[in-house]
Amino acid sequence: MLKKQLCFFLILQLCSVIQLKAQSKSAEGLKDYYKNYFPIGVAVSAHDIKDTAEVKLILHEFNSLTPENAMKMAPIHPEENRYYWKDADAIVAFAQANGLRVRGHNLCWHEQTPPWLFKGADGKQVTKDVLLKRLKDHITTVVNRYKGKIYAWDVVNEAIDDDSTKFLRNSLWYQICGEDFIAKAFEYAHEADPKAILFYNDYNTERPEKRERVYRLLKKLVDAGVPINAVGIQAHWSLDEPSQQDLIATIKKFSSLGLKVQVTELDISIYPWEKNKRTLRPGETDAYTPELEKKQDEKYAEVFKVFRDYKNVISGVTFWNISDKRTWLDDYPVEGRKNYPLLFDQQLQRKKAYWSVVDFKQ
Repeated sequence: MLKKQLCFFLILQLCSVIQLKAQSKSAEGLKDYYKNYFPIGVAVSAHDIKDTAEVKLILHEFNSLTPENAMKMAPIHPEENRYYWKDADAIVAFAQANGLRVRGHNLCWHEQTPPWLFKGADGKQVTKDVLLKRLKDHITTVVNRYKGKIYAWDVVNEAIDDDSTKFLRNSLWYQICGEDFIAKAFEYAHEADPKAILFYNDYNTERPEKRERVYRLLKKLVDAGVPINAVGIQAHWSLDEPSQQDLIATIKKFSSLGLKVQVTELDISIYPWEKNKRTLRPGETDAYTPELEKKQDEKYAEVFKVFRDYKNVISGVTFWNISDKRTWLDDYPVEGRKNYPLLFDQQLQRKKAYWSVVDFKQ
């Protein structure tokens, strides 16, 4: 009888230890697992910070925020003499109230740019001087409003062309100003907030041909004394890319210029990367199968191992959206297709990939 009681007692003790370990593990978020490495951030909308369940997840897992769209030029400056501050202010206020850092995104981009910016009162295209003046006014106004509250800005976004035979994207910025708009944007941002960390931000930077062109731009800016401090690797990746070798080569190449590196818009699509828009083809499925789940798990484990190995130059990792409940990759670029690119599922629960990201010796 005594032996049975002793066994029962030991089983209870073991169960208690297991339960305590589980509770302890559950109590930690991504930010806690990576506290000795780099901040872990997430892109949010003004709606996200009003949703009780999502707020709980944000505060538990992350210690940095990026406004997904609220600070882009068209949403925040829709007309020449009118700014819309409500959503951006709400996100910054939420971050400050909860001790979260904020990355500003973004100050100059070829997309989500208001049409008025490039046109004069006569409806014709403005001159280079006029456009640079408007760019300076915009950057100065926005950066000054959040000075001391935003520690870093994506100053210029995606200026490199997708065509490997070309250098800079043939945007209206480039057509009107040549490449001068890039250096000027950094100068204006630095003048407005000398303490802010200033980023050039782009995608597909791990592909060798684009990596070389991004490096070429970065080196020109650094050599010219332009106040650029860091480069953002967007990291809109897939199960197939980037390879570990290409990712490491990119981090080494960019950091060789003395620039810090951040992973600014991380998600891992379960579909091969594609940019051209289309509709879902007959028979094409968007099922999140166990096989795809396993591959995504392995890919997340692989890239985070690289991030940890290069923690001396990587100063932050930010996920682009909170969970599979809502991701910008839904219906993009394929209309009618659901995607599952993040670490939390549609019920805001941790996926298998989450555990592969945090399962390492700290």
